[in-house]
Amino acid sequence: MKQKRYKTNLILIALLAAAVVFSVSGCGNEQSSASQAATPDSAQATTVQATTAAARSKKLAEGDITVKDTIVNGDDGGHAITADGESADYSNTLVSKTGDSNSGDEADFYGDNSAIFATNGGTLNLSDMVVKTDGTHANAVFSYGEGTTVNISDSYINTTGNCSGGLMTTGGGTMNAENLTIETSGNSSAAIRSDRGGGTVNVTGGSYTTGGKGSPVIYSTADITVSDAEMVSTASQGVVVEGKNSVTLNNVDLTADNNTKNSDKSEWYQAVMIYQSMSGDAAEGQSSFTMNGGNLTNANGDVFFVNNTATTISLTNANITNNDENGLFLRAAAAGWGNEGSNGGQVTLNAKQQTINGDMLVDEVSHLNLYLSDKSVFNGAINSSAQAGEVYVDLSGGAKWTLSGDSYITSLSCDADSIDLNGHKLYVNGKEYTSGTSSQGEAIEVVSTGGNGGGAPGDGGTPPEKPDGKKD
Repeated sequence: MKQKRYKTNLILIALLAAAVVFSVSGCGNEQSSASQAATPDSAQATTVQATTAAARSKKLAEGDITVKDTIVNGDDGGHAITADGESADYSNTLVSKTGDSNSGDEADFYGDNSAIFATNGGTLNLSDMVVKTDGTHANAVFSYGEGTTVNISDSYINTTGNCSGGLMTTGGGTMNAENLTIETSGNSSAAIRSDRGGGTVNVTGGSYTTGGKGSPVIYSTADITVSDAEMVSTASQGVVVEGKNSVTLNNVDLTADNNTKNSDKSEWYQAVMIYQSMSGDAAEGQSSFTMNGGNLTNANGDVFFVNNTATTISLTNANITNNDENGLFLRAAAAGWGNEGSNGGQVTLNAKQQTINGDMLVDEVSHLNLYLSDKSVFNGAINSSAQAGEVYVDLSGGAKWTLSGDSYITSLSCDADSIDLNGHKLYVNGKEYTSGTSSQGEAIEVVSTGGNGGGAPGDGGTPPEKPDGKKD
């Protein structure tokens, strides 16, 4: 008997040893992931990070989610799920919201008629959800107010009515989302949306698509960060930033085809619009758009348009393609928002390890400080039709500018070998630049001025303005 027990113990020890070896070898379990995360410089860690990013970008379909419960609400202004100053958890639930809101402001600002609503410091934890709305002003998931938090993951969201965003954050709320598929088809229905009072929005992974007029993928009156995601806009801008707010894209694939207009205040189409509407929905001040890595593909018009505000655009190693041969890389210009004469775009553009292809236009009421560094490359012209607004260009760290046409700027800092005139002429404060010479200039002071007037935003997350300046 002792000999049999001894043999049995040996077998158990061998099996346990094999199990330990199997666990540490990296088979996708939590222990393996934690071990790899502790050694981020290893090749194994790099592989895991790449796999995780790919997995997060997987597009979920409604049928991929197992539904165990269903909650339906059809009341005007009602909610299917509410967390009012409390914490609640839901998973594997189909949420269906029908019915319209009688008040657009109540819905857009304060969460009226949203399918899922958290407020008054409440916390909602949502996973494996299917959320569908078909009413007007029927946002899918809404976080309102300071201290309120919504955490949602691995879920499918679809809205079909006008003014019905996917994720909505206002009043200082917080929204954390991971691995969602959001599809909206109504007008003024951004997939990732904020409104008066803003807040903080963090989105990781997933797929986000919009199809309606005035429905960018992101409409920001908040601080919004999106990482490792796929975003597609089929009718509107890809991103709109209004007022003193921000959007940061990390390793995101963004495709924008802005081919419909929600306002007659601007004649141009663009992938990214940064502006101040003066509607009261966003505070005045410096805004920002940041893109680290990833891809931005524009189908129609300009890549960037800045109007009636001051902004900092920061680009690092992003692949930016404009498929419209007549479109500009950057247009800073007056439009229909703000006071005439002070409603241009004031831009600081920082490019690091970045290739920029396309011309830039800065009109007479706009300014541009263009900083190219860390071997960035700019192939294009600035104000090729002669001097208009003030422009400062700074080339450092091996950055190069190859002109595609005559260019007119105000001030220049560069090394002797930074600029390839490519057969064209460069004028600096009215004086022709001599090839092969260095220069030291001064940047332009950028101050956000905004203006008074202009009514509600015309392109983005809110409806067209009525003649009295109020929203629908």
